[in-house]
Amino acid sequence: MPRFLILRLDGPMQAWGTHTFEDFRPSNLFPTRSGLLGLLGACLGVDRHDHAGLEQLAASVEFTVRVDRSVLRPEAGKSVTKAAVKLPDYHTVIEARRANRLPKKGETIQSWREYLFDAAFTVAISEKSNASVTLEAIAQALRRPCFTPVLGRRACPIARPLMDGGPIEATDAKTALTNALPTGGMIYAESEWGSEQPMRIRDVPMHGRHRQFGTRQVYVHKEEPCS
Repeated sequence: MPRFLILRLDGPMQAWGTHTFEDFRPSNLFPTRSGLLGLLGACLGVDRHDHAGLEQLAASVEFTVRVDRSVLRPEAGKSVTKAAVKLPDYHTVIEARRANRLPKKGETIQSWREYLFDAAFTVAISEKSNASVTLEAIAQALRRPCFTPVLGRRACPIARPLMDGGPIEATDAKTALTNALPTGGMIYAESEWGSEQPMRIRDVPMHGRHRQFGTRQVYVHKEEPCS
């Protein structure tokens, strides 16, 4: 039976960037594949210039993301509602690349960076066949990360442990997420499962000299709350 790791992403701010330049840095509404690979890579200690290591990690895992409308707070004995809000933050940057031209020496440009506030996500990580990076290795790295994990950008710290336990067995990622309470959010999966709402997203890292991204197909599902 397939195995999964359940990843909890909860913090005051998150930012899952899409294709961008420095004058405008938008955030996706749910964690991107490139962002999740970067999070796991940081925990595993894979350097961003280690293209072979990053490619091995990317070829080893598949992600299914649920947008959580609430999170459990064991210390409070209840669930807390989450209402994600996207807001821009204003910056100025020196000699930064803009969408329409290369940077000029000494030039200061205006930059708007989007962040998600009060958002939470649950991610089911599955292991692909012939994976060179196992779920056990990822679980160990999540417990004792090599580099500090963040929720998309360095300004976005985590508010709780990334993982509740070790690998679990389930028939598919959707079932694995059903066991991760509370349920009832939108799911963005790399597996179809009969979804009639496919979408294209440009978030597949192409490791090389320059930062480039390819596209992938994502399938949207609605998860019903458990009664």
